[in-house]
Amino acid sequence: MTGFESAGREKVREVLDWAVTGGGAPSVAVQIQDDNGTWFGSAGPADATTGARRVPGEQLHIASASKAYTAATVLRLAAEGRLSIDDTVAKWLPGAMAENGYDGTKVTIRQLLSNTSGLFATGMAMELQRRYNIRSAFAKHRFDVWPAEDVLKVAISEPPVHQPGEGFWYSNGGFAFAAAIVEKVTGNTFESEVDRAVVQPLGLPNTFARGREETGYRGRYPRLYSKVFLKEGARPEDVTPDNWPSMLEDPNLAPMDTTEVNTSWGWGAANVVAPLDELIVFVDAIITGSLLPEAQHREMWSTVSTKGAHWLANTRYGLGVFELTLADGQQLRGVAGASAGTNTLAMGTPDGRHTVAAHVANDSAFPIFDKIIEAEFGAPGLKLDI
Repeated sequence: MTGFESAGREKVREVLDWAVTGGGAPSVAVQIQDDNGTWFGSAGPADATTGARRVPGEQLHIASASKAYTAATVLRLAAEGRLSIDDTVAKWLPGAMAENGYDGTKVTIRQLLSNTSGLFATGMAMELQRRYNIRSAFAKHRFDVWPAEDVLKVAISEPPVHQPGEGFWYSNGGFAFAAAIVEKVTGNTFESEVDRAVVQPLGLPNTFARGREETGYRGRYPRLYSKVFLKEGARPEDVTPDNWPSMLEDPNLAPMDTTEVNTSWGWGAANVVAPLDELIVFVDAIITGSLLPEAQHREMWSTVSTKGAHWLANTRYGLGVFELTLADGQQLRGVAGASAGTNTLAMGTPDGRHTVAAHVANDSAFPIFDKIIEAEFGAPGLKLDI
């Protein structure tokens, strides 16, 4: 094992070693906070070329875990009386959600943040698939800067999956619209409002939401590696649930370094950078209610079932956050996110006294995360609902 590890937690250590020897991970890092203090462990090098070790405090692109920061920012504005989460999209962004069967007069901010707006799974939008899901295309487009207007257009580029409020369907687009509403309400950049609502109150010096043209980090970070791409020459529109395995590139190809990338395509859904220790501080604050007033804290954790939506099994979704029930009935609360070469998970007990944050530097991390959860909490439970 490589890294600056604390003593103890042999079961977690075994999982970390397995992750790099049998789980396909270039590297993995875990930080745990409980009544006994802080524990850190890692395996695999932070940089495959130099062999540099993974260390505490590395800045990480946390991908969709960013959604909770967006929700907290919106809820702060609600607490200040500057908006209501039951306002419609059209109230703040008239005409922005009025194509392909969408009606912004019927979609609320609450529905954007709870993934019940009816927006399709934005990550599957053909424009995003064409730019980022083929290796050569990713190399060409990885630093593309997405204007806000283009992000919103992609979010409604395919028809709704259901009417607003009729069910759960995971969509980055709702959080892009939420970010746009934050800017409209405040007159400030979304990134500066995340800083005001989350970063400054919690004292998180190494956490930030990337600006629209930002592609990297502001401190030490691990290299990220991806190898889940379509074959060269493949057309994303030809991929189906039945043929997708045959459309993937040769798994024996070397992974692609995806460390530096512009994440403006995801905006409020995926543009936060944070180290594991500060992610734990944030998750503990949203679990216990120390970040938001009581009314907004209750709203954040008012959850809906995700069953049947091909997301994570045994979960309920709140506003940018989710609850997970383990095989033995234990309940955890937290956030998760995945993007090209980066996977992040942070889950804790409802009392905020035991929290685990983990990062894997590649694409396929859920089996690793599930083993970490089982090793630390005594039962598995993290799996896809497919």
